[in-house]
Amino acid sequence: MSRPQTTDPPPAEPGLRARKKAQTRDLIAETARRLFEERGFDAVTVAEVARKAEVAEKTVFNYFPAKEDLFYSRLEQFEEELLAAIRERKSGQSVLGAFREFITRQRGALQMEDSVEATRRMRAVNRLITESPALLAREQQVFARYTDSLAKLIAEETRAAAEAAEPWVVANALMGVHRDLIAYVRKQTQAGTPAKDIARRVRARAKRAFALLEQGLADYGVRA
Repeated sequence: MSRPQTTDPPPAEPGLRARKKAQTRDLIAETARRLFEERGFDAVTVAEVARKAEVAEKTVFNYFPAKEDLFYSRLEQFEEELLAAIRERKSGQSVLGAFREFITRQRGALQMEDSVEATRRMRAVNRLITESPALLAREQQVFARYTDSLAKLIAEETRAAAEAAEPWVVANALMGVHRDLIAYVRKQTQAGTPAKDIARRVRARAKRAFALLEQGLADYGVRA
C-alpha cells in the first residue's frame, strides 16, 4: 500500500519580519523629518514623533538610540556604501579613485534638478542643521566615525603595519574633501543659489580637490 501524500504548509516568506522592521523604521524616520521641517529639530520631542507614527515611544528608541539619529537616519547606509565602494573597488583602481567615484556619483546635491522644490528641500534641511547645536555636534561625531572606519579599512586593504600613519592621513584627506563639499553646499544654499547651480559648482569643486590629492602636496604652498 502506498503512503498517503501529505501537503506541507508553504514556508514562511523569507525576510518578511526584516521587511516589516524596515518599514517601521522608515515610517518613524519620515514622520520625524516631516515634523522637524515643520517646527524645527529642537521643538519636536521623541514622544510627538511616536504619536504621529502611531508607535510606542520605546519602539522609536529601539530603532533610533538618540533623537539626533532620527534626523541622520540615512547616514548609516551612506557609511556602509562608502566602505563597500573601497572594499569592492575594481582591479587596478586606487583607494583615491574608488572614493572619488563614490563621492561624485549622481545623488543628493549632485543630482538636484533646477526646480523650486529641490531648492526648497535643500534650504529646509540645511536650515534645520545650522539652527540646531545638537545636530551640528552630531554631524561632527558622524564625520569622525566615518574617518575612523575608513582609516581602519584602508589599513586592512593595504596591510599597513600597526600604528602606521598612512591609513589615518589618507582617510583624513579623503574625508576632508567630503566635509568641504558639504560645507560648500550649505553656504551656497544659504546664499540662495538654485539647486542645479549648486550641483554644477560642487562637481567642479570636487574635481579640483581630487586633482590636488592626485598630484600630492609636495609642491603645494611652497613659499617663493
